[in-house]
Amino acid sequence: MFRTNLRLVAVSALIALAAAMGNGAETERAEGIMGMSEEIALPPASISGCLEKILAGRRSVREFTADSLTQQELSQLLWAAQGITSTEGLRTAPSAGATYPLEIYAAIKRAKGLTPGVYHYLPSSQALERVSAGDPTAELSLAAPQECVREGAVAVIISAVESRTAARYGDRARRYVQMEAGHAAQNVLLQAEALGLGAVPVGAFDDANLQSFLKTQNNVYYILSIGKPRK
Repeated sequence: MFRTNLRLVAVSALIALAAAMGNGAETERAEGIMGMSEEIALPPASISGCLEKILAGRRSVREFTADSLTQQELSQLLWAAQGITSTEGLRTAPSAGATYPLEIYAAIKRAKGLTPGVYHYLPSSQALERVSAGDPTAELSLAAPQECVREGAVAVIISAVESRTAARYGDRARRYVQMEAGHAAQNVLLQAEALGLGAVPVGAFDDANLQSFLKTQNNVYYILSIGKPRK
């Protein structure tokens, strides 16, 4: 009798443990979500189109060759970030209230026909203005000491004048600007994939050093290190 009861207790304990583990999994899966019901299966995503193939192929690439980018490739990357796409001045990335706070820079180490240096992108004329001359590798690496930043041919850097958006949206401007920086960064990453280039987003950098490097007081959100991928 004692042995039978002991077996029943052991079995009950195992059932309770399994239930607890199952409940834990459910709780973890549904954390922060209210009113969940059963799963409803969706059709498999199609990757037959051009955009879908680019999305499926996007990966963070951290190793680059010593090859240069072409001016056309650089132009396309910058256009993807903030290029003007209409006569009304609308751009490739959405912006809260069309306030367009983003300012895009290119730290160029290797681009055919362009002197190494730091450049500011001008969307209205699809042009560059030079901020400083000389190989930016050492100073950029001081702000972001990662090998992928050092090896890239070009670093596209996204900064913002938050006051442009704050004038309309007040305290919510910071959130909107951060969202917009993400939109622009993803555009650049997808454009790099479409061009057969490697790219990696970098958020680990020293803000003050990077602002000094760009000669700006504006907040900086992203470094996108880009180059020819090492196979």
